[in-house]
Amino acid sequence: MSLKFGLSLPQGWTMELAAIKDPIEAYESMTRVAQFADELGFESAWLVDHFHTIPRPAQEITFECWTTTAALARDTKRIRIGQMVTCNGYRNPALLAKMASTVDVLSHGRLNFGIGAGWFEHEYRAYGYDYPDAPDRLRRLREAVQVIRAMWEQEEAVFEGKYYHVHGAINQPKGVQKPHIPMLIGGSGEQVTLKLVAQYGDACNIYGNLETIKHKFAILKGHCEAIGRDYNSIRRTVTLACSLGETDDEARAKFPPALMNRPVSAGALIGSPDTLRQRFAELEAIGVEEIILGFIDPLQLDLLRLFAREFIG
Repeated sequence: MSLKFGLSLPQGWTMELAAIKDPIEAYESMTRVAQFADELGFESAWLVDHFHTIPRPAQEITFECWTTTAALARDTKRIRIGQMVTCNGYRNPALLAKMASTVDVLSHGRLNFGIGAGWFEHEYRAYGYDYPDAPDRLRRLREAVQVIRAMWEQEEAVFEGKYYHVHGAINQPKGVQKPHIPMLIGGSGEQVTLKLVAQYGDACNIYGNLETIKHKFAILKGHCEAIGRDYNSIRRTVTLACSLGETDDEARAKFPPALMNRPVSAGALIGSPDTLRQRFAELEAIGVEEIILGFIDPLQLDLLRLFAREFIG
């Protein structure tokens, strides 16, 4: 099996740090997970770009995405660090490109840059950002990824759009990775987002059941063919919830019933090592190259050890 495995880190967004009241202890718990995953051989570790908790905003710890990315870049040695995904509306894209370039150097070339259009209206309003409608947010994303690529590729970046304007911006250092930091564009909208992936992305991320993922990959392949791009040049990742147990019954018992009717449960990986091994083979057969796992109890290091023993070696 050539599948790679990434890990969604316990950042606080889904209340997974709520039992830890000391913010220093909470951060150290989170980075300990990243460091352990690094030692075990996981391919990547991922952060969300959110300010408030879900399913409801609460007075609980939620670490900011990009400052945490920079910290983890120094706390770890081998594992790649990424965002699933940066909300375009929260930062100017030229500044964001500069931030990413700096973090790529801090990590010695281990940054996966993830970006999307954004969707959490409550956060936008609470922090004083305008919340355009979905088509407008996607148009802004289209311009933003072009600005970011220009900042990474041009000596003095120039871009003149409807939303963003860059006039001779110098970005040094541009990062370590060549030809540039890999850009993952998150989302699975068939008419716009997956077309943006085909045009500008180095990776995509999809979630859902097997048939949904297979269908979205087919749409992406069609967009690639339409512009003459090699579909296989795009790294195909999926994000799936995971409940691993010694037996299927044990894994099912761990999976919270409250999650069953949420989008995150679609395609969830629930079962024993043998059951998951079959699921992984099915995902690999339709073209998945990396699975980003959202473990039900992301602070449980023994679970990471069990997973690594069974699937990473």
